[in-house]
Amino acid sequence: MPEEPGPPRGWWCTGALFAAGSLCFLVAPMRWFLDLVGPQADGAVFFLGSVLFTAAAALQWWTTVVGWSSRLQLLGTLAFNVTTFRALGTALDSPSYDRLVWRPDAVGSVLFLASGYLAYVQVTGGPLRRPPRTRDGAIAAVNLFGCVAFGVSAVAAFVLPATGSEADVVVANTTTSVGALAFLVGALLLLAQGAPRPASRPAQ
Repeated sequence: MPEEPGPPRGWWCTGALFAAGSLCFLVAPMRWFLDLVGPQADGAVFFLGSVLFTAAAALQWWTTVVGWSSRLQLLGTLAFNVTTFRALGTALDSPSYDRLVWRPDAVGSVLFLASGYLAYVQVTGGPLRRPPRTRDGAIAAVNLFGCVAFGVSAVAAFVLPATGSEADVVVANTTTSVGALAFLVGALLLLAQGAPRPASRPAQ
């Protein structure tokens, strides 16, 4: 069946990369997954997820009209590349953990939050307006929710110097997974938006 012209195919590739990265961040914080694969493999999954996010953000930046939301999102993913890579070789109780790992994570989360906010305002027309009942509105809303969840995770993941442990590991892990789930929903909506549509048959 012939296909109608639809959104650029790059959107579909972007959605697929974001979905794959979201799955990595969804399962990696879960205790059962850590017990199953071990800490090194778990850290590698985090790093893989960040690389997939960067590939998706770069493709989105390349194939769409460049705006501050796309720029900040790409910069945020690069910060996550740094934090997840350094986490592979930096112990949680290391004196340099906050500087090497947590600080880039916090920067990435702030950039993501700013990107999500700008995208939401662009779709809704204002920060306090409800999103329209469209696929674009749903994507903007769930992505902003995911950005907020990642921000909460970054705050909870701060390693307290006095104890050498995260401020609240349960909150950090839970909000990371929740944020990733929101990003996964947004990616699947983007996938649906970028899928080719069958051409409608003329009326008989």
